[in-house]
Amino acid sequence: RWPQKSILAKCSVAALAKSNDDFETLSGALKATGLDEVLMGEGPFTVFAPTDRAFEGENLSGLDLAEVLTYHVVPGKVLSTDLENGSVTTVNGATIEVDLSNGVKINESTVTNADNEACNGV
Repeated sequence: RWPQKSILAKCSVAALAKSNDDFETLSGALKATGLDEVLMGEGPFTVFAPTDRAFEGENLSGLDLAEVLTYHVVPGKVLSTDLENGSVTTVNGATIEVDLSNGVKINESTVTNADNEACNGV
């Protein structure tokens, strides 16, 4: 049984991102698209969350933010120890490539802080 919605709002993947200064751009984009409410739901969700540094120099205007954001989400709770080399399908239907040969890489990006657990995912 999942926690009540008011509890999920405080311990969710979205709340975790909002509470971390490295995810201000991500949190703003989630709020702008309404996906913050989705990520406060039961889940479970796994978010390969881009930090503010990943957004530096990127022009987000004109992009479908919801598509960009859902590209970083996979269904279920997937810890770094659960990952395997290969393709993973994201919520928006696209695939990402996982490379574990030298740490954890998603496509060309190195995961710098893995397994930040929330009550509805990671």
